[in-house]
Amino acid sequence: MERAAHGSLHPTLHEGAEADRVSLPFAPSHRLMAAAEKPTPTEIKLHQKSKVLEISFSDGKSFELPYEFLRVYSPSAEVRGHGPGQEVLQLGKKDVDILSLEPVGSYAVQPHFSDGHGTGIYSWDYLYDLGTNRQSLWQAYLKRLEAAGARRDA
Repeated sequence: MERAAHGSLHPTLHEGAEADRVSLPFAPSHRLMAAAEKPTPTEIKLHQKSKVLEISFSDGKSFELPYEFLRVYSPSAEVRGHGPGQEVLQLGKKDVDILSLEPVGSYAVQPHFSDGHGTGIYSWDYLYDLGTNRQSLWQAYLKRLEAAGARRDA
């Protein structure tokens, strides 16, 4: 998606060799990139073949977040519940795809997954946190699956 003069985002799909991904370049203003500000995305790419969302931030950090990881860590109430201890373990998300990725204001994106889930709003802060803590969060998920006697493809 590209930022238009009035600040909204428009989808762009790369053709040819790039047809397996949707790219969402952002052009943050200097105000957003001030040192005191939190990092904001400069580019988001959906890699459909490898099922990875690649996100680059204004502080130079980049993260690759598998679709399955994003789905099982959806910030939606359907996954997180409405309070501590109400989280719902997500099963059978190994082959999930992201069908579309919609901007939410200038602070988040909302992916629509192939399993019908589309209520999670992923803020820039949340995506940055997921990227920073990906390994420990993934290991915690695998341990919860094991404790429940479940599998990723169940």
